[in-house]
Amino acid sequence: MAKLRKRSDYLSWDEYFMAVALLSAERSKDPNTQVGACIANDQNKIVGVGYNGFPIGCSDDELPWDRQGDFLSTKYPYVCHAELNAVLNAISTDLRGCRIYVGLFPCNECTKVIIQSGISEIVYLSDKYRDSEQVRASKRMLDMAANISYRRFVPSKNTITLSLKVEV
Repeated sequence: MAKLRKRSDYLSWDEYFMAVALLSAERSKDPNTQVGACIANDQNKIVGVGYNGFPIGCSDDELPWDRQGDFLSTKYPYVCHAELNAVLNAISTDLRGCRIYVGLFPCNECTKVIIQSGISEIVYLSDKYRDSEQVRASKRMLDMAANISYRRFVPSKNTITLSLKVEV
């Protein structure tokens, strides 16, 4: 009888945590940009997740989702980014040594929160706003902060399929 071997197509830790971040993004009600974040500690345990949306108690039916127009008529003064929500939702206030996985490279405001929280690494999937002033400011701060690094996640597979259908 042949001895069974472990599966070889299992997810790496980076793939797993990025998938959790991307799955979290599916909770976002933003019609344009859905972003998720997942914070993992040095023991590879998830300690926080978040996605972009309005603060608790602020109606996503009453506040605007527009990207252009008068500032107060856009989503920008109201939305909380995924990274901020992941830090605020964390099960611990001590995030030193943790990694944060995000779909988009963090803006300057989220970068400040990440640095202040003690997170030591940012793993991002897309850097499509790399030329924006916000991301340039982010990278400037990160390059100055000696205790934090960032790297682009390069997936080894294009898709991860989840099925919610179970056989009974």
